[in-house]
Amino acid sequence: MERTAEQLTGAPARWWHTLDDGRIQCDLCPRDCKLHDGQRAACFVRANQGGQMILTTYGRSSGFCIDPIEKKPLNHFYPGSSILSFGTAGCNLACKFCQNWDISKSREMDTLMDSASPAAIAQAAKRYGAQSVAFTYNDPVIFAEYAMDTADACHDLGIKTVAVTAGYMHLPAAREFYAKLDAANIDLKAFTDEFYFKLCGGHLQPVLDLIAMVHHETDCWIELTTLLIPGKNDSATEIEALADWCHKELGPDVPLHFSAFHPDYKLLDAPATPPATLTRAREIAMQAGLRYVYTGNVHNRAGDATLCPGCGQAVIERDWYEILNYRLDDLGKCQHCGTAIAGRFGHFDKSFGARCIPVHLGK
Repeated sequence: MERTAEQLTGAPARWWHTLDDGRIQCDLCPRDCKLHDGQRAACFVRANQGGQMILTTYGRSSGFCIDPIEKKPLNHFYPGSSILSFGTAGCNLACKFCQNWDISKSREMDTLMDSASPAAIAQAAKRYGAQSVAFTYNDPVIFAEYAMDTADACHDLGIKTVAVTAGYMHLPAAREFYAKLDAANIDLKAFTDEFYFKLCGGHLQPVLDLIAMVHHETDCWIELTTLLIPGKNDSATEIEALADWCHKELGPDVPLHFSAFHPDYKLLDAPATPPATLTRAREIAMQAGLRYVYTGNVHNRAGDATLCPGCGQAVIERDWYEILNYRLDDLGKCQHCGTAIAGRFGHFDKSFGARCIPVHLGK
């Protein structure tokens, strides 16, 4: 938390209360930041202004881009479709290995180059032919009010909404947030509290509680991602424990992505993840009973393929973000044997591909 003499601006925020000593406490995430007037929370974008909580980044973005849905990564949510992606600045975790650190760790509000209302974002998605809007690049938990208002505007136009998040959020706020979302990719960064505490500045259990809540209590489709860092969270024992928890708590059908780490931010001394580590993790998770396990940040067609749990055929073949073959009907059933694949599917014409198209929405 940091005191600032600047005049803060922004929109009224939710999920806070006043303490007996005059400070206000943020109730959005497990950090429970307690703020004096003029002080910012650990995320840097939620602040106390005159005894009221405000979101300083409401309506402001670090930029907009049209991406493939597979980049989120989401492999079972309208495969091949395009998605309008944007983020703001700041984060409520402190991951030493953050691979978007220039955005998520930014304290320079001038980096927020684009301004756009929720309605303007929804209209832009419609105009560019994007099926969904993604709240991503930094964690949308900390700009939840902006994301939720944007979700309402998107749904009014038939546009779906997606969050890419670490899932570090109190459950009461999360229930309201995820009720607005159609899908989310949630980082399950590791399966030990030591990892979360030492490398992320957080704790594991709140993330597990949130994942279980979203899966069991909402209609939001979820997929999970674990970035495997050599020597930190890639042991066979930890991967097996993670996969066993997923199978027991979520069932066999929630997709799990194992992604490759590259040295970045404050974790430059760890080596990049060998492709063999991802392949081994995928095998362990599938042996634990998970049906849809993927490898990410590497070219691995076997690890990118969606396999039918009925007949074993590859019903979607990919190379990174490119769909090479698609063998599902419009209801998401295998064209070979008729088995339904878990997820959200519709008519597939052609893949958007690996393109990334920057767009500008500002005035």
